[in-house]
Amino acid sequence: MSEILYFVLVLATGGERIAELIVSKRNASWSFARGGIEYGRRHFPPMVALHTGLLLACIGEVYLFNSPFIPLLGWPMLALVVASQGLRWWCIASLGPRWNTRVIVVNDLPLVTKGPYRWRWLRHPNYVAVVVEGFALPLVHSAWVTAIVFTVLNAILLMAVRIPCENRALSSADS
Repeated sequence: MSEILYFVLVLATGGERIAELIVSKRNASWSFARGGIEYGRRHFPPMVALHTGLLLACIGEVYLFNSPFIPLLGWPMLALVVASQGLRWWCIASLGPRWNTRVIVVNDLPLVTKGPYRWRWLRHPNYVAVVVEGFALPLVHSAWVTAIVFTVLNAILLMAVRIPCENRALSSADS
């Protein structure tokens, strides 16, 4: 895969993020119109910065360090990127208007139990997609530093902040 094709892949991923934000804004309006409450508003800007940084770093590392495309690594990583997108949009479709990039909970609505949310042992399947894409997208073109740095920072943000915030928000809706 040439650098140009890789850059197109990263830009397409950025376009997908913009589509997510459009869906998210529409869904936020739906939730707020039904009395939705937002949780963890302060961690959203760092999350956006981290995910924007991933895309920029993918391009920057490949361009600046001439990271090679290694077919035995790149093609499987591309398959994981595509699979993570499929999982992400399956989550979005399963949650319908309740899906959001923010943590907004509408009280008195039951938990979603369809799609990937039917498995109780996997409470946050969307984050599986985020984690996989976070290491796979850079590794499509051997951007090892980006893969490692994003994976570590994303793990800290998800495990220490985002997932606990969502769990608190969901349990407050249950009570």
